[in-house]
Amino acid sequence: MLGAAAISALQAAAALPAHAQEGERFDAETVRNMARQLAAKPFKQGNQSLPAELDKLSYDDYRNIRFNADRSIWRGQRLPFEMQLLHRGFLFRDQVDVFVVAEGRASRIAYDPGLFRFEHGVKAPQGGTDLGFSGFRLHGPLNRPDYLDEIAVFQGASYFRAVAKGQGYGTSARGLAVKTAAASGEEFPVFKAFYVEQPRPDVPSIVVHALLDSPSATAAHRFTIRPGDATVMTVEMALYPRADLAEAGIAPLTSMFLFGPADHAGFDDFRPAVRDAEGLAISEGTGEQLWRPLANPGRLQISVFAGSNMRGFGLMQRQRSFFDYQDLEARYEKRPSVWVEPIGDWGEGAVHLVEIPTPQEVHDNVVAFWRPRDTLRKGSEYTYTYRLHWVWDMPTPPALGRVAGTRAGGTDERRLFVIDLADGPMAGLTPDGIRLDVSASAGEVRDVVLQPNPEISGARLSFAFEPKGANLSELRARLFKGDVPLTETWLYRWTP
Repeated sequence: MLGAAAISALQAAAALPAHAQEGERFDAETVRNMARQLAAKPFKQGNQSLPAELDKLSYDDYRNIRFNADRSIWRGQRLPFEMQLLHRGFLFRDQVDVFVVAEGRASRIAYDPGLFRFEHGVKAPQGGTDLGFSGFRLHGPLNRPDYLDEIAVFQGASYFRAVAKGQGYGTSARGLAVKTAAASGEEFPVFKAFYVEQPRPDVPSIVVHALLDSPSATAAHRFTIRPGDATVMTVEMALYPRADLAEAGIAPLTSMFLFGPADHAGFDDFRPAVRDAEGLAISEGTGEQLWRPLANPGRLQISVFAGSNMRGFGLMQRQRSFFDYQDLEARYEKRPSVWVEPIGDWGEGAVHLVEIPTPQEVHDNVVAFWRPRDTLRKGSEYTYTYRLHWVWDMPTPPALGRVAGTRAGGTDERRLFVIDLADGPMAGLTPDGIRLDVSASAGEVRDVVLQPNPEISGARLSFAFEPKGANLSELRARLFKGDVPLTETWLYRWTP
């Protein structure tokens, strides 16, 4: 057990980093002040050096370093959460400092090899070496009240993940994206220090503060994490650019899409789909709902969805049957959908979707984020507050009919698209009086048909698309009753 006394004993043997002072009061402004002061100084790369025993660990070697659960933070204190530290090594080279905040003061947890089990021949570093950590994971009552499940993990650059009840990890979030898909190369900001507030006995949430640093900006994040049937994180971010920042990504989400029913070409696989998320959903300020099926393109694709007062966006996993994936190990049907809900008006900007070609499911190749229209100026402060919902479905499903599946097949000269529509007014829908709005920015749409689909209590829209020599076409489909929309807007980027 690692209680308050043990934490104090561990940190006493370690030199504290420049961004914290032992014994000072800690409050809601502490990390924000650190980020503001850090932004006024030149960027300095954090410590990535590792002792020889850890310098060249393979993936399997790294997995053989396990935290000793008996020494979990707050173990045996009858609190609703516990924390376990994550070792450095393999891809996770950055030293991350982790503090526990209790009674208004922050105490740093010093590295101790005794916190970990080194198995199957992996050697522990020599004693007296303070390596820090690569991150941490949180455990709490999720699937049953008498057991603390893993609910969230913060590890690697500014990446973090969470799950809701019954789910497994999938889509990740990040603290900040910078220059994603830029020709000059992407910059990966790093959470260099975490300050985790000791949970209170009767409060079903836990608070994490994080200090982010990168060549272009610093930031302070405050996460309030409440696990459950939907796990909700309220994120408060204060951002301080070191330089004028035109390519910032706010509330970035990262996921994997290898193939699905609309694009199985080139993959000889027994599974009908391999993906952590199947589509990007956007709720526009105008009230329009967009659905963009994801793709694994032949070359890098960037799509931009501009608007104002955006209500939310997310990378969603809608198909939830085992038979949609047929994977007993990965269980893609249990991967979380992640929805970003802005709090307050973020102003003018756009949701960006980046899709990167990949031949394997081990690579996250999809990124979605919101980018402000105007450049973020050096020396200024920008604040963004939002909720991240790790859910089975959208927090508040829209009243419109929604895309339940997209399928495609045919030849290069004529592609048949089949779109299943469910929910809202789709139940019992008949084609009479329905206006079918189907279009293509290039090429020609033909043979548009709408018919009931009793198997999903909805409808099926199908049409043929003929490229007519086009190299790219933006396809669009929506159902109307008169001038009233009945469905969200289906968007699809076709390329040869």
